[in-house]
Amino acid sequence: MKSLLITLLFFCTLSAFAQTNSLVNKETEVTHKYRVSLPYFVPEGLIVDSWNDRTSTRHLELHIKRNLDNKNIIGVKFASWRLFQPMGITWWDGLLDKIDTESEFYPGHVLERGIGITYQRILWKGLFATVEVLPQFQTYKDLNGDKIGNDFKLYTSYHLGYHIAFGKKKRFFIEPQINCMYWMLDNNAPYGFKQLDDKWRNYFLFEPQIYLGVNF
Repeated sequence: MKSLLITLLFFCTLSAFAQTNSLVNKETEVTHKYRVSLPYFVPEGLIVDSWNDRTSTRHLELHIKRNLDNKNIIGVKFASWRLFQPMGITWWDGLLDKIDTESEFYPGHVLERGIGITYQRILWKGLFATVEVLPQFQTYKDLNGDKIGNDFKLYTSYHLGYHIAFGKKKRFFIEPQINCMYWMLDNNAPYGFKQLDDKWRNYFLFEPQIYLGVNF
């Protein structure tokens, strides 16, 4: 509960700062008021990967953001994905090897869906930092696809990246970035799922990512 309060207070502080800064700079003109973006692997997964593979994450994610001014951006995040093993297995734990050996696979899958809020701050030129808070509803399913439980999870992520705009009127952009994730409150997993989750961390560090987007 303490971690939850700290996270929410931190995000509220950032949001309040963004709103205050927007009012102070209300005369500031922005080239584009809105932007829409998604991770590059969402369309790649729909085109290249098989939706029914055991290791398919079925990841869908969309961001809709509002440019308050030239430095502060707030938004809404829609996300849905499916886990086949604990998210807390990091690179130095041999993440890819464990996928190959299937040694840490769940006895089924966890479906996670949620709607969250984001705050992005431009630090210098295109360099930015982003905080995202995503409450998620979890559905546990066995290998036959039958539902065996529900839970709730608070997923947060922290991003450092660079915004690169191009095209006519800089309408299109890409955002290469490094992400760190931390989550809490998912404590009611069915046995087998929880047994594996307890072995691993509730965070993941240094995930490389690229977002694709359009300004309008």
